[in-house]
Amino acid sequence: MVRVSNWLQRQRSHKRYLSEAKWFRLGRSKVYNQAKDALVKQWQHAYVSRRLKKRDFRALWTERLSAALRERWSKYSTFIDAMAKKDILLNRKVLSNIAVAFPEVFDKIVKEVVK
Repeated sequence: MVRVSNWLQRQRSHKRYLSEAKWFRLGRSKVYNQAKDALVKQWQHAYVSRRLKKRDFRALWTERLSAALRERWSKYSTFIDAMAKKDILLNRKVLSNIAVAFPEVFDKIVKEVVK
Protein backbone atom coordinates (compact mmCIF):
# COMPACT_ATOMS: atom_id res chain seq x y z
CA MET A 1 0.00 0.00 0.00
CA VAL A 2 1.24 3.46 -0.89
CA ARG A 3 2.03 5.85 1.89
CA VAL A 4 0.07 9.10 1.58
CA SER A 5 1.75 12.21 2.88
CA ASN A 6 -0.08 15.24 4.14
CA TRP A 7 2.48 17.56 2.64
CA LEU A 8 0.24 19.91 0.69
CA GLN A 9 -2.22 20.56 3.51
CA ARG A 10 0.60 21.03 5.99
CA GLN A 11 2.39 23.43 3.64
CA ARG A 12 -0.79 25.52 3.24
CA SER A 13 -1.35 25.62 6.97
CA HIS A 14 2.22 26.64 7.71
CA LYS A 15 2.13 29.26 4.97
CA ARG A 16 -1.07 30.76 6.42
CA TYR A 17 0.43 31.01 9.91
CA LEU A 18 3.72 32.45 8.66
CA SER A 19 1.97 35.03 6.49
CA GLU A 20 -0.04 36.19 9.53
CA ALA A 21 3.13 36.41 11.61
CA LYS A 22 4.96 38.34 8.92
CA TRP A 23 5.62 41.44 11.03
CA PHE A 24 6.78 39.64 14.17
CA ARG A 25 10.44 39.83 15.17
CA LEU A 26 13.18 37.23 14.77
CA GLY A 27 12.16 33.57 14.73
CA ARG A 28 8.53 34.37 15.44
CA SER A 29 8.13 35.41 11.81
CA LYS A 30 10.26 32.67 10.25
CA VAL A 31 9.88 29.48 12.32
CA TYR A 32 6.48 27.82 12.16
CA ASN A 33 6.27 26.62 15.77
CA GLN A 34 7.34 29.98 17.18
CA ALA A 35 4.99 31.82 14.81
CA LYS A 36 2.07 29.59 15.81
CA ASP A 37 2.72 30.14 19.52
CA ALA A 38 3.06 33.90 19.02
CA LEU A 39 -0.19 34.04 17.05
CA VAL A 40 -2.10 32.07 19.65
CA LYS A 41 -0.85 34.47 22.32
CA GLN A 42 -1.77 37.44 20.11
CA TRP A 43 -5.30 36.08 19.64
CA GLN A 44 -5.65 35.64 23.42
CA HIS A 45 -4.66 39.26 24.01
CA ALA A 46 -7.05 40.41 21.28
CA TYR A 47 -9.91 38.44 22.84
CA VAL A 48 -9.33 39.99 26.26
CA SER A 49 -8.82 43.47 24.83
CA ARG A 50 -12.12 43.38 22.98
CA ARG A 51 -13.82 42.96 26.34
CA LEU A 52 -11.67 45.56 28.10
CA LYS A 53 -12.48 48.09 25.39
CA LYS A 54 -16.11 48.16 26.50
CA ARG A 55 -15.06 48.84 30.10
CA ASP A 56 -12.65 51.60 29.01
CA PHE A 57 -15.25 53.39 26.90
CA ARG A 58 -17.85 53.32 29.67
CA ALA A 59 -15.27 54.83 32.04
CA LEU A 60 -14.50 57.52 29.44
CA TRP A 61 -18.18 58.41 29.04
CA THR A 62 -18.64 58.56 32.81
CA GLU A 63 -15.60 60.81 33.19
CA ARG A 64 -16.81 63.15 30.43
CA LEU A 65 -20.26 63.36 31.99
CA SER A 66 -18.80 64.00 35.41
CA ALA A 67 -16.63 66.83 34.08
CA ALA A 68 -19.52 68.40 32.17
CA LEU A 69 -21.76 68.21 35.23
CA ARG A 70 -19.08 69.71 37.49
CA GLU A 71 -19.06 72.77 35.22
CA ARG A 72 -22.80 73.06 35.78
CA TRP A 73 -22.58 72.71 39.59
CA SER A 74 -24.05 69.23 39.68
CA LYS A 75 -22.84 65.77 40.65
CA TYR A 76 -22.70 62.72 38.43
CA SER A 77 -24.32 60.36 40.93
CA THR A 78 -27.25 62.65 41.69
CA PHE A 79 -27.74 63.36 37.98
CA ILE A 80 -27.89 59.68 37.04
CA ASP A 81 -30.22 58.95 39.96
CA ALA A 82 -32.54 61.81 38.98
CA MET A 83 -32.58 60.59 35.38
CA ALA A 84 -33.58 57.11 36.50
CA LYS A 85 -36.36 58.50 38.71
CA LYS A 86 -37.74 60.64 35.86
CA ASP A 87 -37.54 57.73 33.37
CA ILE A 88 -35.27 59.57 30.94
CA LEU A 89 -33.74 56.82 28.81
CA LEU A 90 -30.48 58.33 27.59
CA ASN A 91 -27.38 56.23 28.13
CA ARG A 92 -23.96 57.48 29.14
CA LYS A 93 -22.57 57.34 25.62
CA VAL A 94 -25.30 59.56 24.18
CA LEU A 95 -25.15 61.96 27.13
CA SER A 96 -21.38 62.36 26.91
CA ASN A 97 -21.55 62.96 23.16
CA ILE A 98 -24.25 65.59 23.68
CA ALA A 99 -22.21 67.23 26.44
CA VAL A 100 -19.17 67.50 24.17
CA ALA A 101 -20.83 68.38 20.86
CA PHE A 102 -23.93 70.33 21.94
CA PRO A 103 -23.38 72.02 25.33
CA GLU A 104 -26.55 74.14 25.08
CA VAL A 105 -28.70 71.03 24.59
CA PHE A 106 -26.93 69.38 27.52
CA ASP A 107 -27.70 72.45 29.65
CA LYS A 108 -31.40 71.99 28.89
CA ILE A 109 -31.23 68.30 29.80
CA VAL A 110 -29.50 69.09 33.09
CA LYS A 111 -32.09 71.75 33.96
CA GLU A 112 -34.92 69.34 33.15
CA VAL A 113 -33.44 66.55 35.25
CA VAL A 114 -32.23 68.55 38.24
CA LYS A 115 -35.32 70.71 38.83
